Amino acid sequence: MPINGLSVEPAKLPSFPYATKNGGSKNKSRRSLRCSAVILNLPTDYLPKGNNTLISRFVMSNPKPNALDSSKKGLHLLKLHEGLESCSTMEELKQYHSHIIKLGLSYDNDAIGRIIKFCAISKNGDLGYALKVFDNLPKPDTFIYNTIFRGYLQFQHPKECISLYSQMLQSSVPPNKFSFPPVTRACSLHNAIEEGKQVHAQILKFGYSSDGFSQNNLIHMYVTFKNLQEARKVFDKMPHPDPISWTTLITGYSQLGYINEARKVFDKMPERNPVSWNAMISAYIQSNRFHEALQLFNNMQSNHIKLDKFVAASMLSACTKLGALKQGEWIHDYIKRNGIQIDPKLASTIIDMYCKCGSLEKALETFNELTKSKSNSDSDSVSVSVSISSWNSMIGGFAMHGKGDSAIDLFKKMETESVSPDYITFVNLLSACAHSGLIEQGRYYFKHMVESHGITPGMEHYGCMVDMLGRAGMFDSAIDLINEMPMNPDVGVMGALLGACKIHNNVELGEKIGEKVIELEPHNSGRYVLLANIYANSSKWESVAKIRKLMNDRGVKKEPGFSQIEIEGCINEFIAGGRVHRDSKQIYEKVNEMLNSIKSMGYEPESENVLHDISEEEDVENPDY
Repeated sequence: MPINGLSVEPAKLPSFPYATKNGGSKNKSRRSLRCSAVILNLPTDYLPKGNNTLISRFVMSNPKPNALDSSKKGLHLLKLHEGLESCSTMEELKQYHSHIIKLGLSYDNDAIGRIIKFCAISKNGDLGYALKVFDNLPKPDTFIYNTIFRGYLQFQHPKECISLYSQMLQSSVPPNKFSFPPVTRACSLHNAIEEGKQVHAQILKFGYSSDGFSQNNLIHMYVTFKNLQEARKVFDKMPHPDPISWTTLITGYSQLGYINEARKVFDKMPERNPVSWNAMISAYIQSNRFHEALQLFNNMQSNHIKLDKFVAASMLSACTKLGALKQGEWIHDYIKRNGIQIDPKLASTIIDMYCKCGSLEKALETFNELTKSKSNSDSDSVSVSVSISSWNSMIGGFAMHGKGDSAIDLFKKMETESVSPDYITFVNLLSACAHSGLIEQGRYYFKHMVESHGITPGMEHYGCMVDMLGRAGMFDSAIDLINEMPMNPDVGVMGALLGACKIHNNVELGEKIGEKVIELEPHNSGRYVLLANIYANSSKWESVAKIRKLMNDRGVKKEPGFSQIEIEGCINEFIAGGRVHRDSKQIYEKVNEMLNSIKSMGYEPESENVLHDISEEEDVENPDY
């Protein structure tokens, strides 16, 4: 049966560079592409017919040297093989290699294959050395080719991996089921779509259509190519898809925004593991469907599925977005009770959750526990937990809570402990200075970042500085800083200045900046509302009307405001002016009772911005809110 896109016409295949760790050997004849066929663009007789295993032309004689018949040399070889298994450095490896050469086994695939394996895929290996040895082999076998494939992938050389696979076929060396996964992954990494399709055809031709490893890598490849149709075809033809197959397809749908389709696939899974649960939960979180993520997590608990650190991190992110402090605390307690390793990502996620859910004390307690654990243990698994991301999260938590002095104190402690700050550290630190009105400290650390740590200020750093100066009413300084920026200010920088104009009722500057911000972000309703409020504060009602008309003409609608509150582990959401909550009648009765009470004490509602911050219906119904 013909495969679409498969050509057997000869075609010129360009030579690919073979970058290696130390440049590789000068003799690259074996790895250069001397043939004129692109992977599958080979004569049809190179391929096996039907479902036969391998045609005879792929069968190669590979006689072992006579040395193997010698019991003495055989004993030496056995010891060499045992030594290679425990080899840990290239120096040791080269000694064993020299012994193999003395035994006359320079061309023996079994012996040399072990040398190549260590060099190509060991963390202490040397891919360049492996390629030199490979070049000298007259007839490398499938195992050796597969080992080099893995080495190329490990050293991030996918193009060379694909090229070597082409050479393998041209040399009449038959691939096996271990050849296709690394080659398919190389096509994914290199975005080699046409070559990937050809490798897919090869898998079918060589009879590996039912091999799970090969098929799973094909699904992943097509997902990477954003070709869900082909990914689904591969999946549907698998006789027994495993959890990896299902999860890869779920991930593919979610990455392209097809969340409902991903859920349909998830619901059909006969067997789910923590990875598949995490894939679906993450899909909901990345699509801002946090309630559904929480519901799915509850289903996971009902099915008695144990959390791992990945599911925990995903759910803590959902709790952060929902403000679900109790749920977040439960997950944190679960992590501690079950001894789940707190890696840098999980540690910063926990701290971030507590900060954004309003419990700064718990965030600091968690951070201090991590720091204490590090100082009391030499274990690497503990020490990595207090990474730069944990420090950044805690400094950022102080910033959002207006604790500028605490953020600075923690930064000083960070420097004292010789933890090098990064780009994000100074974004959070400058933000803390801005929110706390620490002008001189902010200016100092802006210079300190460059002079002491060699970090070039980015857009976010300038945004923090403009925000800080603007909040303090120092508009001239803020404008001077913007003019000195080495890049054009983005909407974040200009938006910070516009917000400052609103705070200080600077209508003249606010009008100029507001128009620029709207043009930079024409579909953000908040930009229009902010400028309209600046006009309203100065009773410029005609200008307010123009902003309203501009929003209508552009089809920009303001999303209604909402708030969330957690009661006994359950998230309650309230939309401005909404009546959908089951207890809305009692809630509004209680709100009116509270309003009447505080009015009797002299409360007067501010009404300047009510026409622009809420809808007309709310304005008529709830002017006191």
